[in-house]
Amino acid sequence: MKRLTSKSRLPLMVAAGLVVAFLFISRGLSGGLELTVTPVKGGPPLLVTPLQPGERFTLHYYHSVENAPIWEEHSLDAEGRIFIEEERYLKFGAGMGRMPGVGRMVRRGDYEVIENMHMPTGDFVLRVGSPGVDHTVIWRGRRKNLSAVAPHEAVQFSARPVSLLYSLWRRIWPHPATPP
Repeated sequence: MKRLTSKSRLPLMVAAGLVVAFLFISRGLSGGLELTVTPVKGGPPLLVTPLQPGERFTLHYYHSVENAPIWEEHSLDAEGRIFIEEERYLKFGAGMGRMPGVGRMVRRGDYEVIENMHMPTGDFVLRVGSPGVDHTVIWRGRRKNLSAVAPHEAVQFSARPVSLLYSLWRRIWPHPATPP
């Protein structure tokens, strides 16, 4: 068997050093955020989605009393704090409507819209409605109907910053709860 000389080992050592340096540096660099929806009682996440700061996700459902569609748009800041940015609905229902000093009320076609809210919610708990209420998270054109997988369960929405290394790992091997 032929032994490597110090001259022939140099490229291998440089390549290994670059790989180690990349792994070390990418652990400390931001890779964006990860939103998770997890049952309050415990268990694996129902939804895991990568997001960038300022990127929005929508919670869509049908009001349990009015049976009218509602869209709530949320965003995350760089630290993973959740904000509600906009609410859109056909008509006022129980628990809906104007909040003095928060956002601006406008009409878009048939819809009442409270826009420019940017109101912090932080991590929040949602009691998922029955099928028919269809609490659905919409993100980058993908959908996850929570009512289909966890009706009547309390779930927690939370987010956290992730490293570039973790983000790259999840691009190759997505979390099982990430929608296709």
